[in-house]
Amino acid sequence: MTKLIPLCVAFDCDGVLADSVSSWRTLHEHFGTSSSDLLARFLAGEFSDSEFMARDIAMWKEKIPQIHRDDIFRAYAGCKLMKGAKELVADLQAKGVHVAIISAGVDLYVQSIAAMVNADDWIANGFEFDEEGWLLDQGVVRVPSKGKDESIRRLLNIIDCPSDRLVCVGDSDMDLSMIVEDCTFIGFNPSREGTFRAFAEAGVTVVESKNLDDLRPYLGL
Repeated sequence: MTKLIPLCVAFDCDGVLADSVSSWRTLHEHFGTSSSDLLARFLAGEFSDSEFMARDIAMWKEKIPQIHRDDIFRAYAGCKLMKGAKELVADLQAKGVHVAIISAGVDLYVQSIAAMVNADDWIANGFEFDEEGWLLDQGVVRVPSKGKDESIRRLLNIIDCPSDRLVCVGDSDMDLSMIVEDCTFIGFNPSREGTFRAFAEAGVTVVESKNLDDLRPYLGL
């Protein structure tokens, strides 16, 4: 367990602060498509994040050629926070902890989650729209799914936080890329068999729960 209260906690969004498997999957369900085959190929390294996003968008446009920004917002209307999210973030901040969200999910969604929990910082991937709000064909990659350490290092530099006072929390094997030298990583709410294996191989602490209060002993609260 973390002995000192961290100076920064960086959370993944989907499956951690947000009670949803994936903000991308939510859009597929909304538009009546599935990316399971694409996801398997992406995880196998067949194409990049930007190519993956473009293929997702193309699938949606095959169903609905014209997709407006408002359609994206409507797709997320029923999504909710993970139990204990607001309280945990508030209690961390009361102790002087900088709370950030580092997500490879959709910015329109992550921004709303960040506002709901009052996070100090957030970064996520997203979309491009024309002047009238219609979805364009290419996504915007700010957080590579397998390269979250880039965002973590920038964050630590901006807030002048040593890496040994950082705790990262993620629910998938791709979130292991948040790990930088001397930081602590906690696996929370893993759902895929491959994630359990990856967490075990990495030797990280795992909290099998859907209640963020269960992270408190590991965060000095």
